[in-house]
Amino acid sequence: MDKLYEQTMLFDFYGELLTEHQRSVYREAVYLDLSLGEIAQERGISRQGVHDLIRRCDRILQEYENKLHLVERFTTAKKMVEEIQRLTVTAVNKENEAAQDPEGMQERFQAIRKLSRELLELL
Repeated sequence: MDKLYEQTMLFDFYGELLTEHQRSVYREAVYLDLSLGEIAQERGISRQGVHDLIRRCDRILQEYENKLHLVERFTTAKKMVEEIQRLTVTAVNKENEAAQDPEGMQERFQAIRKLSRELLELL
């Protein structure tokens, strides 16, 4: 996972657990892509203070993920839904071939059922 994507996912899931000050500075740095200098000047603090705050927020958000695994579970669920969608599209596109390959169609439906069960267990 690239750093920016990871930061945004962690913030989306756990950002409300930060203080208002941490949230607003982190949002400006990650979402608005403001420089440390811009944020520091706007808030009347040092660039080093902004840098330290962002690093602290990264660490806090990662600690929440290490304990709760919400981003990991979300990512896994998303991949499973994408696979179900792929199998469904494949099954629909091959509907005319189903008469010629009923076992192949049956295998795709079994895979869809298995993924659906795993997804429900995950959630």
